[in-house]
Amino acid sequence: MSIDALIDAARRARMNAVAPFSGFLVGAAVEARDRTIVSGCNIENATYGLTLCAERVAMFKALSEGHRHFVRVAIVTDTDAPAPPCGACRQILWEFGGDLEIVLANLEREIERYRLADLLPLPFDAATMKTRRTRRTTK
Repeated sequence: MSIDALIDAARRARMNAVAPFSGFLVGAAVEARDRTIVSGCNIENATYGLTLCAERVAMFKALSEGHRHFVRVAIVTDTDAPAPPCGACRQILWEFGGDLEIVLANLEREIERYRLADLLPLPFDAATMKTRRTRRTTK
């Protein structure tokens, strides 16, 4: 799968964004290991806490369609420089995709590439929760 195809899918998804409050349209496309591309856009809500970012929409759609192994994600915004995913999206991408390749693009085709581990250097995941229990002693 070419990077261009992934970016184009994210670019098309961006056009479906529902962002009446911020006007910040974002598209994302996740590439599964079998080369399937699943896209998503951001969807805002008047109570901002219920807003979903494009990256999470794309990942959740891919998971709901049965995909479990991912290669990379592209994110497209209309900004001067490509914009990285927010912290919540980084966590979701890590949780379900691991150290994915992150491809950032803007409408002018400027592209930046990262590993998710570089954007989320100390992730919280299942391994974090596997700690040894210590006995509490009282005196």
